Amino acid sequence: MTTDTGTAVDHYDRLLAEHYTWMLGGDVHEVADRQATLLSELGLAGVEDGGTAIDLGCGSGAQTLALVRLGFSPVIAMDTSSRLLDELVAHAQGTGAVRPVHGDIRTVLPETAEPGTVAAVVCMGDTLPHLTSKTDVPVLLGHIGRALASGGHLVVTYRDLTAELRGSDRFIPVRSSDDRLLTCFLEYRDEDTVVVHDLLHTRTNGSSAGCLPGEHQVPRCRPDVRWRKRSSGPGSGTDSVNPARGRHGPWSVRAGRLCWSARGGRECSA
Repeated sequence: MTTDTGTAVDHYDRLLAEHYTWMLGGDVHEVADRQATLLSELGLAGVEDGGTAIDLGCGSGAQTLALVRLGFSPVIAMDTSSRLLDELVAHAQGTGAVRPVHGDIRTVLPETAEPGTVAAVVCMGDTLPHLTSKTDVPVLLGHIGRALASGGHLVVTYRDLTAELRGSDRFIPVRSSDDRLLTCFLEYRDEDTVVVHDLLHTRTNGSSAGCLPGEHQVPRCRPDVRWRKRSSGPGSGTDSVNPARGRHGPWSVRAGRLCWSARGGRECSA
């Protein structure tokens, strides 16, 4: 679905990729340590004997490096931004565990992973809302279900857009520093669509260099009980994706984002 506001891919190419790591706090390795703790709390335990993991929408590598810290190898890192993948490769030097893949996660996942071979899949940050349409979500879950080994783990996090924010609540301060200020504004277009406006103010040598605006349209993702068991189809690696009962249950809110933890093929305790 192409819109006048453009896609998330266009938006990152034009504006956000250059500032992505700064948005996270500036130190990818520090963020990776926190993400490893979060993944553990969501039931993704460390592994001693490796196991393939996939990071969907990896960005500059915070979750990818977290998976490496938890013992997964190889970690297949997928993203549409070649700039961010290049940055990830630099951060992952010396690990020998990361395999970058450039492409759309809706198509590259089934092309990359053999059915029933993946121990863990993570789709974190706002990767899920960056899909073009809500109808892409069950399709992606089907691909994930086929890739996961029985008992393999899926962790999804995203900003819950169920309730429409109003007034100043629609403005989200992302980060500010001496040279940059990024604010996000949410425009609720209809029941299924939100337009995300990013306003980046920059400063050089103490003087304002202006405002760099950007926007993209995202599907209005909400928690869906039907996700708790999504059939994967004939020939799949697993039969379904089911909720994992971890420390915080299958659904929890962490750092302002909704987290969903699930397992492939069977109900199980994390």
